Amino acid sequence: MKKHHYNPDSCTTCTACVVHCPVTQAVREFRGPKLAGPAGERFRLATDDYDAALEYCSNCKNCDISCPSRVPVSTLNMKARANYYKTHKQPFRDWMLSHSEQMAKMASLTPGLANMGMNNFLSKAVLKKLGISDKAPLPAYASQSFYKQFRKIKQQPQANKVVFYPGCFINYNQPEVGLDVVAVLQANQFEVIVPEEAVCCGSPLVVNGYLEEAEANARTNVGILAKYIEQGYPIITACTSCGLMLKQEYQELFELEDLDKVSSRIYDISEFLLELYDEGQLNTNFRKQTGNYLYHAPCHLRVQGIGKPSLELVRMLPGVEVTDADAGCCGISGNYGFKDDKYDIAMAVGSNLFETIKASGVTTVLSDCGTCRLQISHGAGVKTAHPISIVRAAYGK
Repeated sequence: MKKHHYNPDSCTTCTACVVHCPVTQAVREFRGPKLAGPAGERFRLATDDYDAALEYCSNCKNCDISCPSRVPVSTLNMKARANYYKTHKQPFRDWMLSHSEQMAKMASLTPGLANMGMNNFLSKAVLKKLGISDKAPLPAYASQSFYKQFRKIKQQPQANKVVFYPGCFINYNQPEVGLDVVAVLQANQFEVIVPEEAVCCGSPLVVNGYLEEAEANARTNVGILAKYIEQGYPIITACTSCGLMLKQEYQELFELEDLDKVSSRIYDISEFLLELYDEGQLNTNFRKQTGNYLYHAPCHLRVQGIGKPSLELVRMLPGVEVTDADAGCCGISGNYGFKDDKYDIAMAVGSNLFETIKASGVTTVLSDCGTCRLQISHGAGVKTAHPISIVRAAYGK
């Protein structure tokens, strides 16, 4: 595959990325994506220089969204962070947050105990000593993983098949979202295949500098998914961070065979359903519901350049009212807001969204990202749901 060369000189120093960077607005110590990214990269190419301000970058990708020259600023930042950690030891906290799949596998053996263990005073004090905030909304583990529950589903066999990649958060923390995805696809005459041999997409690894491990995961996933794509099956995701990794970030970070083939066949669930609608193939036999929602578009959705498909989809449902919050980043950015030294920054970044939600008077906010939903519940004190859950309810499934 063709090697990606990112030339920092493509940056015209227009400062659009600085204006749109939520972390720059929230903390003075971060000099902004322009200086940390392309400008810093020029120095890094010449010397072994590492700017400590890079630690403030949350990889939210608002700099990438706003750059008129299409410089992948966040990718430059993540590569610089990974290079630094080749010769410096990562804190144990970052190892824990980066290896969420391994932690979840252990926790899923006794999820009730794991949840109790995370939420008592003593364990919170221990986590704080390790650098994980005792105020952050750490996700609870489900009593049964999505994989376990999926195996029990008696699907209606269909000629049309799709592959669903749930990712770690849906599998271990919110399996009900995965079950909703399966129900909606079944309502549209698709049989769902779930490749349990797939591994974590690598997003939490990338953001904390474990780039080699992330590449190994990418190699595994691309190898697995390519075989299904050769059979003509599209790949569906229901987590915007997983979708972004599979569709775009693998392309920016790694050189792997079959990558182009795989990335072009990755669909967010709502994106996939909207395509069916455009082709006149979506089951629109929706029953009427009552519901007034606010919708938050995750940063990792907006950078994909596919619009807001779930907002369009939910607006088709009879009796449902949904308004686009359009109030910026929630601040959590994967596991950034779980870190003790980043918690206040994450809450400051999300403050505009939280105030918008409170002013709206809604009791439930819709968002496609699991950690965004955690942060919104925490910061605004409201219920949250994945848009696909509202769609499933409209099918009466």
